[in-house]
Amino acid sequence: MADGKDSSAFVEFATARHGALYRYAYLLAGDRGLADDLVQEALTKTYVAWRKLRDPANAEAYTRKVITNVAITWWRRKSWHAEQPRDDVPEQPSDAEDSTARLWLWEELRRLPPRQRAAVVLRYYEDLTEAQTAEILGCSIGTVKSQVSDALKKLRARLGADADLIMDKAGMTE
Repeated sequence: MADGKDSSAFVEFATARHGALYRYAYLLAGDRGLADDLVQEALTKTYVAWRKLRDPANAEAYTRKVITNVAITWWRRKSWHAEQPRDDVPEQPSDAEDSTARLWLWEELRRLPPRQRAAVVLRYYEDLTEAQTAEILGCSIGTVKSQVSDALKKLRARLGADADLIMDKAGMTE
């Protein structure tokens, strides 16, 4: 990228949106190191495509789509599934019962298939619309609806009697 103006615009974008992109990558990967790697890979691909993006205002959607696609590709690798590192649990949770429920939900969320997890993270954690989620995942709105519905059914089945309470506290209601 030879144009300094383009480079400056990219740096401004990357600096301004890094936190949100990292949060999304972390929610998908469940690991800080993998989230860092996902964001770095996505920002590199966004930088390469910067001039080709018709509207730099769409850069965040493009970068989220790259994060999603790279994460799904990594999940499909058998070697990636062999080890699932975990972050440390906080020493003094503010509310032990809520913390336990969040951890339980997080573990069950991590067990979902990659596209279902991505759909749930985009819809409920990132608070995107079905249309925005469909654009990032590269699918139809109907597919987003079915992915989210299937994911919520699996979560309810795995979480048992407390599922609705736990999911409601996490803002995951249909």
